[in-house]
Amino acid sequence: MSYFVDENGYYGDFGGAYIPEMLYANVAQLRQEYLTIMALPQFKSDFDQLLKDYVGRPSPLYLAKRLSDKYKAKIYLKREDLNHTGAHKINNTIGQILMAKHLGKTRIIAETGAGQHGVATATVCALMGLECIVYMGAIDIKRQAPNVARMKMLGASVVPALSGSQTLKDATNEAIRDWISNPTDTFYIIGSVVGPHPYPDMVARFQSVISEEMKVQLQEQENRENPDYIIACVGGGSNAAGAFYHYLDDDSVKLIAVEAAGKGIDSGESAATSVLGHEGIIHGSKTLLMQTDDGQITEPYSISAGLDYPGVGPLHAHLYKSKRAQFLNATDDEAMKAGLELCQLEGIIPAIESAHALAALDKMTFKSTDVVVVNLSGRGDKDLETYIEYFDL
Repeated sequence: MSYFVDENGYYGDFGGAYIPEMLYANVAQLRQEYLTIMALPQFKSDFDQLLKDYVGRPSPLYLAKRLSDKYKAKIYLKREDLNHTGAHKINNTIGQILMAKHLGKTRIIAETGAGQHGVATATVCALMGLECIVYMGAIDIKRQAPNVARMKMLGASVVPALSGSQTLKDATNEAIRDWISNPTDTFYIIGSVVGPHPYPDMVARFQSVISEEMKVQLQEQENRENPDYIIACVGGGSNAAGAFYHYLDDDSVKLIAVEAAGKGIDSGESAATSVLGHEGIIHGSKTLLMQTDDGQITEPYSISAGLDYPGVGPLHAHLYKSKRAQFLNATDDEAMKAGLELCQLEGIIPAIESAHALAALDKMTFKSTDVVVVNLSGRGDKDLETYIEYFDL
């Protein structure tokens, strides 16, 4: 079984490009040219140079000794939180801004939930001197105020999404509306492995630098390329796609995806798509999503702004259905406790998204010889208000 996209843009039963007629030319051009552009020596050189000198890659693979002692295994953290802008998102936005320039686009739009993708997009637009419009749910604008300020300082226009739950889903809807209205000069930088083909594959390829580095770093530190487990949080799923990418075909590596259970799977306030979702179409692709019996999208919820998406990328839907990846979930309470634990055991404040991945450690049983990599997708600066309020600090 293949875990990579096929020539029609599908991962098994999931994927495709379900788009309005107005966007067909844009998406078709990208589909026809993205692999050719990515293979150009100049593109590869520019991408690698910016990842090294601007982002600060490779990100460290850090053996968390006190965490390892607690969970009785060798637990490594892939430190995406140390990237410029504070998360894995910058890997993808650098790739896509270079793609936009090759295609001659002059105006950039993006959606964001936690704000990290918005910041990363605003950052690369400032770097390249391109206009930037970021759509963000009105509720997320309130709970992620520091990131909103960063985007504005970087010269981006932040437009609130006032429909629906006023979170990530609605920001994505608004960005797609903008793209339909401005198809000629505008490039849509999608922040996760979601959307119409070729976006899920393109984003996964840009993020695959994470697992590419892990192989080299594990060889140096453990004399082996493969860990026993890779754990990553999943909303749309780009950090997980990047961490899993170079291990997808190797069944000896167990892939663990952790979704946000919110206030509990059965609470009505959750974002655990693998448990609560059914096959359907959202934002241009067929995937698993939370929906009512008549197909209306169910509002997701998570304390983490980056994980409250009602669907999951088509790659992850395929990994779930094929059982290549094991899907776990963590409640708000479990994630917040795991985040605080990392602070106090290792002196690292994680993003609440990443804290969901850390919460999986308490749900698993390891052998003392197991090598476990947790993808620490982002840092917790943006979430300090939430931490302060939750723990009454």
